[in-house]
Amino acid sequence: MRLSTTRIFPLALMLALAALTLWLEHATRVEDKPPALRRHDPDYIVTRFTTTTYDAAGRPVRTLAAARMVHYPDDDSTELEAPRVIEARPEQPRLRARADRGTLSREGDEIFLYDNVVLTREADETSPAARMTTSFLHIVRDRSLVRTDREVLFEEPGRSLKGRGMEYRTDTRQLTLAHDVRGVMEPGAP
Repeated sequence: MRLSTTRIFPLALMLALAALTLWLEHATRVEDKPPALRRHDPDYIVTRFTTTTYDAAGRPVRTLAAARMVHYPDDDSTELEAPRVIEARPEQPRLRARADRGTLSREGDEIFLYDNVVLTREADETSPAARMTTSFLHIVRDRSLVRTDREVLFEEPGRSLKGRGMEYRTDTRQLTLAHDVRGVMEPGAP
């Protein structure tokens, strides 16, 4: 049996068409995603961003503000420049946090603050004003929890604590330092 061009040509054409079909199917599957989902480009940018959460009585409980907010649709991440967080619960001292930059979780219930982080608690009848400084802070808003795995300095008038790894419950004011804890208390401090 001799193979002639008239028999090989249709077979070669069918193989070429099958390969082209497979390539086109693969190429269209990759192209199904919009270009914005394939690259890490922002879909929106907001300057002077502020959002406030209210309680049932209409009082502001939490405020998140930033000089600039950038959202990326490819991984649903949100970056913040110069973020500020204020928590003002009734009958509790106001908490304020600020940092150079930050990120939000997808649901917005967790805030991650980075670089030059400062958390302050206003004074009230039972406690003096306090200040915490660190390089990273994780705020879990719905659980009234603030934590870090980095070095932190906690200061009140006349006393200070320094350690690595911290959890602070904003509702009960319970502070836990995990490692390398050092404290200074001045004579006569409350």
